[in-house]
Amino acid sequence: MRCPTTTWKYESNELLHGEEVRVHADAGYTGVDKRAEIAKARAEGTIRTDIDWHVAAKRGLIKAMPEGSYKELTVLVERKKAQIRARVEHPFHVIKNLFGYKRVSYRGLSKNGARLYVQFALANLVLAKRRLLDDASQGIGAS
Repeated sequence: MRCPTTTWKYESNELLHGEEVRVHADAGYTGVDKRAEIAKARAEGTIRTDIDWHVAAKRGLIKAMPEGSYKELTVLVERKKAQIRARVEHPFHVIKNLFGYKRVSYRGLSKNGARLYVQFALANLVLAKRRLLDDASQGIGAS
């Protein structure tokens, strides 16, 4: 259990299940690959040693760069990183804001797990709604 005053970035090894090949994180996780808990988890073998870390650069670092092709390339790379993170985080946004799932009800782990499975299935339907409706209006699909 995590201390309420500790942020997740200081327990980043707890966020990994051990089979990750790539990890995408925001700028708050800068230097995560050099942290002591990550080095310890690598030594213990609980996480892979060949993880490819994609951590967003801090905005101030990009703003401080001189204008030119290197800065433009850096901005493009950071935009791609943000697009990947947004794609992953969007279902969580739908569950929290559309379905109102802000906290766990603690009715038992199996019930909470079942609730989350159903909510993620519904979130997938919400996210695919436009595509499904476009296909239906064009006469594509089961009739």
